[in-house]
Amino acid sequence: MELQQIRAFVAVAEELHFGRAAERLGMAQPPLSRTIRSLETELGASLFQRTTRSVSLSPAGEALLEPAKHMLATQQAAIESVHRSSSGEVGRVRFGYSHPSSRDLAATLVAASHERNPGIAFHLESTVYADEGLERIMDGTLDLALVRWRRRPPLIAGRPVAIERPCVALPSSHRLANRKKIDVAELADEPFVLLPARPNSNLRETAMRLCLDAGFSPRTVQEAPDSQSISALVAAGMGVTITFDSVAAGYDSRITAVPLNLPNEATQLHLAYRLDQQDAALSTVLDVAEAVLPTVR
Repeated sequence: MELQQIRAFVAVAEELHFGRAAERLGMAQPPLSRTIRSLETELGASLFQRTTRSVSLSPAGEALLEPAKHMLATQQAAIESVHRSSSGEVGRVRFGYSHPSSRDLAATLVAASHERNPGIAFHLESTVYADEGLERIMDGTLDLALVRWRRRPPLIAGRPVAIERPCVALPSSHRLANRKKIDVAELADEPFVLLPARPNSNLRETAMRLCLDAGFSPRTVQEAPDSQSISALVAAGMGVTITFDSVAAGYDSRITAVPLNLPNEATQLHLAYRLDQQDAALSTVLDVAEAVLPTVR
């Protein structure tokens, strides 16, 4: 059965008049009659009882009517689903981020997108570091990521949504905890707790670079897989860590974060995506992001 035949059948079944059904369908009556006869031949049953004065459904027609309406409703739902997808009303966005500061921004964007476009679903990944995030945007396994970079990579678009400044996180009982600012060189003899070298993390790379620029290589006593673990180890007195102020804001209350004396080391956190992206749902999310995650300078 073709959908054209089903539409013709339902129109006649509801109007019980070939002339009105033809008018409703925007066609002449003879082609409508031929369509109904073709359907009856295909099904091997008469769908209507016709007299010179009236048209009524046959038992076979009665049996077909509800399934036929369901077929038309399913077709309409499919059409509407495609239209919503094309317009960005429905879809799926794969979103990667890592640190606590990123999670707050991600939550803001996801919640606002859900409120405005509940048909867009997010697949969230919360352990995606900078290099990995950029690589996965390029290979198509992520659509969107919150990442840090010092220079925008080729074929990546994005804008800064947060500014982060380096600080040192130490136990609140530490001898330097009451300082207003600390020079990185003053940490040369301290034990460090850092993220592992892999996956590559802009946070670890920043810590290593700042220490080397200050003339020493950090003495790493423990690596930890995430910021929460680092926080717990620093709070327990195992060492100190260089991090960003936004990350340290989510650390254990037994930790004090002291700004580093590095006025020119502010880092931008970017909302990144492929420069050539054409996904309608992602475009809709990016429009929402413009409102809820404004660009910072």
